[in-house]
Amino acid sequence: MNKQQLVENIKKKQSFLCIGLDTDIQKIPQHLLADEDPLFAFNKAIIDRTADYCVAYKPNLAFYESLGIKGVGSLEKTVGYIRKNYPDQFIIADAKRGDIGNTSEMYARSFFDHMKVNAVTVAPYMGEDSVKPFLIYPESWVILLALTSNKGSQDFQMKEMSSGEHLFETVLKKSQEWATDEQMMYVVGATQGELFHDVRKYAPNHFLLVPGIGAQGGSLAEVVTYGMNDQCGLLVNSSRAIIYADNSIHFAETARNEAYVIQQEMAGYLQDKGIIHTKS
Repeated sequence: MNKQQLVENIKKKQSFLCIGLDTDIQKIPQHLLADEDPLFAFNKAIIDRTADYCVAYKPNLAFYESLGIKGVGSLEKTVGYIRKNYPDQFIIADAKRGDIGNTSEMYARSFFDHMKVNAVTVAPYMGEDSVKPFLIYPESWVILLALTSNKGSQDFQMKEMSSGEHLFETVLKKSQEWATDEQMMYVVGATQGELFHDVRKYAPNHFLLVPGIGAQGGSLAEVVTYGMNDQCGLLVNSSRAIIYADNSIHFAETARNEAYVIQQEMAGYLQDKGIIHTKS
């Protein structure tokens, strides 16, 4: 999926919601544990009831890899199900990979040749040769960690360099030598507030993947105020606040309702910014 297709889907659905499939075997409704593949059963129900309100799904690989080969199988079934039944969805493998060149090449093959996701999150710490192998796939995306929501982001990302820039700003500047906004996005945590101004100073046209609204306390209004550009330029992720809103047999319907509330708020922001001209 290229950038223009993603923008058009945001306009069509009046949404820039990404739903995180952080599917924890210990948190899903108990009645699903009798299913042959509980993780996939949970994901399928969530996807079927929320797909019309979001433009992206983001499975976090740790939740699947923790269960070994069976969990990886659930992940592959989930990606295949989305690809077959909801082909307009942008699928992000939240893997946070990044290693020496030949190892990154194997990771890239895994995600883009085998699993066939649209994007993968990548850590920039090892530099250009650890990122480049992910960029050889046309219309596939690298989502580079830039400024995250966790407390430890202060340890390195906010360190001031000799140039006077913060390290995250150096990452933003340097990485744009590797790819354009047609193939690279950045992770910027929703809790960073006004720092979105600094991100947009260096990356005005890039899409930003924004985790941290909902259970992590980030404000969608702040994200829009400081981070939205004239094409939207945002994929705002919510995971727990949607998928674990209800632990009963009605969990998928409750997730749908939660997604709808966020989508309606997003539609209002898109209309206010003149990106769309009607609001359902």
